[in-house]
Amino acid sequence: MMKVVDLFAGCGGMSMGFKTAGYEIVGAFDNWDAAIKIYQANFTHPIYKMDLSTDEAISIIKTLQPDIIVGGPPCQDYSIAGKREMGGRANLTIRFAEIVSAIKPTWVVFENVYNIERFPTLPKLKNILMEAGYGISTKILDASLCGVPQKRKRFFLIGKLKEMNGFFDKAIIANLSSKPMTVRDYLGDSLHTQYYYMHPRSYNRRAVFSIDEPSATIRGINRPIPENYKRHRGDKADITDGVRALTTMERGLLQTFPKSFLFPGAKTDVELAIGNAVPPVLANYIAQSIKQYNSKIE
Repeated sequence: MMKVVDLFAGCGGMSMGFKTAGYEIVGAFDNWDAAIKIYQANFTHPIYKMDLSTDEAISIIKTLQPDIIVGGPPCQDYSIAGKREMGGRANLTIRFAEIVSAIKPTWVVFENVYNIERFPTLPKLKNILMEAGYGISTKILDASLCGVPQKRKRFFLIGKLKEMNGFFDKAIIANLSSKPMTVRDYLGDSLHTQYYYMHPRSYNRRAVFSIDEPSATIRGINRPIPENYKRHRGDKADITDGVRALTTMERGLLQTFPKSFLFPGAKTDVELAIGNAVPPVLANYIAQSIKQYNSKIE
């Protein structure tokens, strides 16, 4: 059983995905109290509240002896919801690479927003890993083709020591579905509504969706339907047709957290933690792909 350390673990989406795929999570790291509280409510292994820029962090990770390091550094500087600027947080991407090169696990999985490819930090990340002896593959995945009922595009970098670049290119797409996962496919009729409201980034976008399609990306903000909402041409129904906003727990389900997953804390913190998380089923897709790759070369 491969041992995993989860960096920038948040509330545990990546950890949950690898755990359900049969990996042993030996430790996680984050620096946000609200996410740590949720993580501790759902896992028995330790999560360390720590600034990963410190030498102490590397020392602790070494004692855990991971076979694989996974993580998604905070992505506000890359996000299309932000200002598209390079700021201090982007340095955490470089720090992720430095930690991996210092620990030298066999595998590394880096996850982030899809438009990270537009920024100069990504080539720096790749160069640090390649100089440390990793072959790397990269791919933007549509979560709805990986078993997640959500149109969520995410960037993944998979690295393995002593491999050639591109070694994982075929493996990462081998199990993609031929059709998107819809909300009905995943949850059946358990929402008890055909249509629901998801607050858009701007009113140039639609906000009313059908359960017979993937949901829009679950973000860290959950707002009620405005009283003066005007129907968008792309809306699947009119607000008066019994449309409602989703609850926090329903949004957690669309992120593919299991029903048994606990979300203690203030509502705004929980919503943000859910929106920032890697969908566990998407993480499981990556974890299973790595297991299949290993089984073919053993």
